Amino acid sequence: MRRHWRDGCGRLLVHAGGRGAPVSVPLEIATSYRARTKGLLGRDRVNGAILLSPANSVHTLRMRIPIDVAYLDRDLRVIAVRTMPSGRLGVPRLRARHVVEAEAGAMAGWGVQVGVRVEVVAEGRPEVRRVPRPA
Repeated sequence: MRRHWRDGCGRLLVHAGGRGAPVSVPLEIATSYRARTKGLLGRDRVNGAILLSPANSVHTLRMRIPIDVAYLDRDLRVIAVRTMPSGRLGVPRLRARHVVEAEAGAMAGWGVQVGVRVEVVAEGRPEVRRVPRPA
């Protein structure tokens, strides 16, 4: 199923088995080339997580903090989770279509592990309409 998100904010719902209600995490959505390229560069901390889509690999070059990385397949099921220190190149995951990044250690607390399904709920952004100029 093809996902059509736009840059913005939302919630990441982690459906960890046996936990009952899903864990809800604040989420930044980065789908444009510019937003994916910037990612977490230059930040000292992350409020929740960031979704990079489409993506199948990441790097931590010039990052100030170590991060957790979850690779997701097309059905938003976690296929790998790694903690990456600063200054590393990640190995591309062939089946990965999306990547979620968070501060190191955060994903374990949310129950993100291989096989867990996540859901992305994008928050609606008010539509900006341009008013035509009078002739």
